[in-house]
Amino acid sequence: MMVVYEENVKKAVAKGSLPKDVFKRFNNVFISLYMTQDLSLFDIKKLKTSEKRIYYRVRKGKYRAIFYIDNSNYYVISIAKREEVYDKWE
Repeated sequence: MMVVYEENVKKAVAKGSLPKDVFKRFNNVFISLYMTQDLSLFDIKKLKTSEKRIYYRVRKGKYRAIFYIDNSNYYVISIAKREEVYDKWE
């Protein structure tokens, strides 16, 4: 296990609402993060913390990915344009 994408991310890629090249770019980011465990490599900000998790967002151009880390695995909740990503996530 290493990088896990939620169903909505997989569906967005399948439907074409998330371009494949954008998905690939983020996938490369998460693979790099998984290999290095170094959050300072990319433009990453800490978001709200719930009781159990710390959420982060990573920025690539107009797109953002929201994720959390659990047992060194990366769980990607949402990848979308900046103006949409936070609505989908909240």
